[in-house]
Amino acid sequence: MDFGTAVGRYFSNYFNFQDRARRAEYWWPVLMQFIAYVAMIIVSGIFGMLGDIGMMLIWIPLVLYWIFGLACIIPSLAVAVRRLHDKDMSGWWILIGFIPLIGALVLLFFFVTEGTPGPNKYGPSPKSPTPDVF
Repeated sequence: MDFGTAVGRYFSNYFNFQDRARRAEYWWPVLMQFIAYVAMIIVSGIFGMLGDIGMMLIWIPLVLYWIFGLACIIPSLAVAVRRLHDKDMSGWWILIGFIPLIGALVLLFFFVTEGTPGPNKYGPSPKSPTPDVF
């Protein structure tokens, strides 16, 4: 799965908490958010170097980034739950992330490891080819 397909699925499954998601479907949007963050820092830095005028404009990339971040909260939770479903785990495992450090490491392990091969109780494998329906 390439970057464009993964990001497209990320936003098209905005409220989908029921199916399964491949690792690429989770990690490409993470990269997209990181790129947006780096771009915001670069643009803010450029505005900061412009002097007084730039300091008046520095809030624009910050506000745009926060709006983008708020728009990504629900699909990020949805893809994380679908990623856990791919491991044949309940989406409630996402709450382990509230345990400092340990929870993040456990979730990281779940998100980087291979999902359950074949179908599980959350649906067919996202890696299996789907027939074209016309």
